[in-house]
Amino acid sequence: MKTKVILAGLLACIGITAQAQDAKSEEPKGKAIVQMFGNFHSGFGAENDDRGFELERSYLGYEYKLNKELSVKGVMDIGKSNDVSDYQRIAYIKNAMVSWKKENLTLNGGLISTTQFNFQEKFWGYRYIMKSFQDQYKFGSSADLGLSATYKFANWISADAIIVNGEGYKKIQKNDGLNYGLGVTLTPLKGLNVRLYGGLNEGSESGKEDIKNLAAFIGYKCETFTVGAEYNYMQNASNKNDADQSGYSLFASTKLSKSAEVYARFDDLYSKNDWNKSKDEQAAILGAQFKLGKYVKVAPNVRMSMPKADGADNKYSAYVNCYFGF
Repeated sequence: MKTKVILAGLLACIGITAQAQDAKSEEPKGKAIVQMFGNFHSGFGAENDDRGFELERSYLGYEYKLNKELSVKGVMDIGKSNDVSDYQRIAYIKNAMVSWKKENLTLNGGLISTTQFNFQEKFWGYRYIMKSFQDQYKFGSSADLGLSATYKFANWISADAIIVNGEGYKKIQKNDGLNYGLGVTLTPLKGLNVRLYGGLNEGSESGKEDIKNLAAFIGYKCETFTVGAEYNYMQNASNKNDADQSGYSLFASTKLSKSAEVYARFDDLYSKNDWNKSKDEQAAILGAQFKLGKYVKVAPNVRMSMPKADGADNKYSAYVNCYFGF
């Protein structure tokens, strides 16, 4: 009898302990989001007067995980605006979102990160040095107000859909149109990634055309090196008929040690019938990155811009980019 009582007590203790551990794992927990991008740069030749220190962008926020499935995140983006003097700093809400994840399904709602080039940006991996191609040349916005869903069908394939306002996170919803996007991500081999995306941003107003985006990306990443290539096409840029733009980006990086790596990238932007020739260009960057502890990165690099406008001179500059974040 005593043996049975002891065994029953042990089983009860084990059950209580297991429940306590489950309850502990369900306890809400959060983390601060702090990221700062800065640089010192100097131009050469015709760009010699363009030099100085710059705080490009700061992200401040908090992410709170309510349980295994539900989390919330809010992030402020403090940067500069094209509408005012660079001496002023403008603060925007970059993210104000709720995420729900259940097995292979993930849902996001609110002011969310868009899916148009988020995958390419993470694969490139040097956002604090230079934006990915579509972000750099304004093919779309990195965040917007709406809903997105991602479903992982198998280890090698997932699909995502998004519907947002289409005006980005820096503007209020002014027009009635919406921006729709569908994407597929394939991993046929370990380290090899293929990404296809198509989007439609409604013009919604008389005289404004729908903006259509198509993107294809392929990249390979392993412990020692990364290579990637993407092609992007945008029809009716700024909702203007026949104002098409396209271009490609090639990049690679390799690790020299745990704290040092080198990277290179080449971009080529062009427009249909040269309608945007004054802004079309080829651009290249070559540099290194050094990790100074867990939270700080320093990246010296040299850049060259080759404008396609008639009579425009090539531009050369040197940068030392810095990152702090956790």
